[in-house]
Amino acid sequence: MTVATPQHLSVKSLLAIEDLSNQDILAILDETARIKQACACNEDLRHTLPNRTLVNLFFENSTRTRLSFEIAARKLGVDVVNFEAPSSSLTKGESLIDTVRTIDAMRPDFLVVRHSSSGAAHIVQSHARAAILNAGDGAHEHPTQSLLDCFTIREAVGAIEGASIAIIGDLLYSRVARSNVFAFTKLGANVTIFGPPALAPGSFRTLGVTVARSLEEALDGANVVYLLRIQRERQADGLAPAPAEYRRLFGIDETRLSFTAPGAILMHPGPVNRDVEIDAHLLNHPCSVIETQVENGVFVRMAVLKLLVEARP
Repeated sequence: MTVATPQHLSVKSLLAIEDLSNQDILAILDETARIKQACACNEDLRHTLPNRTLVNLFFENSTRTRLSFEIAARKLGVDVVNFEAPSSSLTKGESLIDTVRTIDAMRPDFLVVRHSSSGAAHIVQSHARAAILNAGDGAHEHPTQSLLDCFTIREAVGAIEGASIAIIGDLLYSRVARSNVFAFTKLGANVTIFGPPALAPGSFRTLGVTVARSLEEALDGANVVYLLRIQRERQADGLAPAPAEYRRLFGIDETRLSFTAPGAILMHPGPVNRDVEIDAHLLNHPCSVIETQVENGVFVRMAVLKLLVEARP
């Protein structure tokens, strides 16, 4: 898939992979490669976005995404303010909309939003002038996670187009899975899904994926095995198997890994439940790129911040 990279993104906020064109995605991946190379050469990029301010609006807990956005912003010279919901006026009954309007009145350049409700980032966008970056909204999407996953696959496998990607686990409630299905299929990958029947519904076929009948079928010839955490905080009781049962039916071990293509990689958005989704020792296996995903998250988010500024008047 050869697509000319545009000079600017077609969007002025990053709310969902579904909103991006193939050209947008490729532009972000190409800019990420340039930034990663610059950082590898110890180039100081703090002059890139001077006099800009980013506010992290996290209404859900986060380690990787929040710290990654903060580090990415600071590497570009952006000032970062972390909003603390427990000590804010939300505890006095202030609504999300009024909170956003209040913060936006202070004229930050970026609002990074994580919220437990699907569609929250779109609500924030409708009440703010700043560029909005969706850091995960309910079971809807997590676009920067998907972009860093695409970048990691492109680095490790060589190309996304034509790659066989198996996504295993809780697809129904995973915002990462939804964003990745959109991104991987847009870029020409062959995507197969498998998980507990109630959490990997056949309706996913409408998104251009194959629903496997067994774990071995899903893994057969896969270049990428993408494992998902069970989203117990978002689902009704009883939909997911107990941890020991999940490991027996859906967990990845050495034997199951042997079904994949030579040179296959293992991925996971984190946090990992060791010896549930994956045998713990495989986290340090040469095929695991899980820590590389975290590393690449900083570079992808740097690229997104830079390109959004260039896309806005």
